Amino acid sequence: MTGEAMISVRGVTRHYGTIHAVDGVDLDIGRGELFGLIGHNGAGKSTLFKMMLGLVPVTSGDILIDGVPVRGSDFRRVRRGIGYLPENVVLYDNLTGLETLVFFARLKGVPADGCAAVLARVGLAHAANRRVVEYSKGMRQRLGFAQALLGKPRLLFLDEPTTGLDPEAIRSFYAILRELRSEGVTVVITSHILAEIQERVDRLAIMAAGKVRARGTVQQLREDMALPLTLRVVLRPGVADTVRAALQGLPLAGISGSGEELVLTCPRTAKLQVLDAVSALRNEVLDIHVREPSLEDVFFGFAD
Repeated sequence: MTGEAMISVRGVTRHYGTIHAVDGVDLDIGRGELFGLIGHNGAGKSTLFKMMLGLVPVTSGDILIDGVPVRGSDFRRVRRGIGYLPENVVLYDNLTGLETLVFFARLKGVPADGCAAVLARVGLAHAANRRVVEYSKGMRQRLGFAQALLGKPRLLFLDEPTTGLDPEAIRSFYAILRELRSEGVTVVITSHILAEIQERVDRLAIMAAGKVRARGTVQQLREDMALPLTLRVVLRPGVADTVRAALQGLPLAGISGSGEELVLTCPRTAKLQVLDAVSALRNEVLDIHVREPSLEDVFFGFAD
């Protein structure tokens, strides 16, 4: 993280009797950062969210939002600049989409005249006057996102925000997040769909058993785990044995396959050496595909 912290968490715990839901978390999230928080069910993500929102008191430790303690008397002022989308969105079925936003705008003490524009931003302008009972699961999720955007918050907490969204809606959702980030909004997001967020967050933290096990960019975490790279080598027919022989002596973690394709695994430190050796086999090799460890690979490495 660079720059000033929007969120600072120091030694935070939350205990429910003998259960340590959050157990000694230290975390800094920068202003204007799109930050991912991932972990198994029960890892402590939602509890940490609720403590940062002031909805659940900490057992010990301190949380500062925009420099203000969550447990302090000034936090009410700060909370007006926070938007929150919980994992399970509960809405009033008999209200229309627009009436729902007007209701939440009044609760938040923000002008209701911007509700139609917020509905349009999340792609629900066409359903503004339809009752929520007629909304699909994805539409309800977008409506929940719309209420989080009311009042132009400077900090957004989004808990599993793409649940029920189709691919087009997910793409639109992240486009909105990029716009918000460019406007200086800080976004903290959880998701079980790791492939969806790995190229979209600036940094992330991996939680397990109430603790933060790792934090950084996806690339930093890949390097910290020292997971091997995978190279899929497409060959001309009948040359697999020749290529295997030519690759002997390289620092490979493994080689498999036959026929017209070989799969090589190698340490990151040997990447260029292996690529040079494979590239030199121009008469035998048709193509090379390099696969970096996915966020899922990294996650299971740290969380298990």
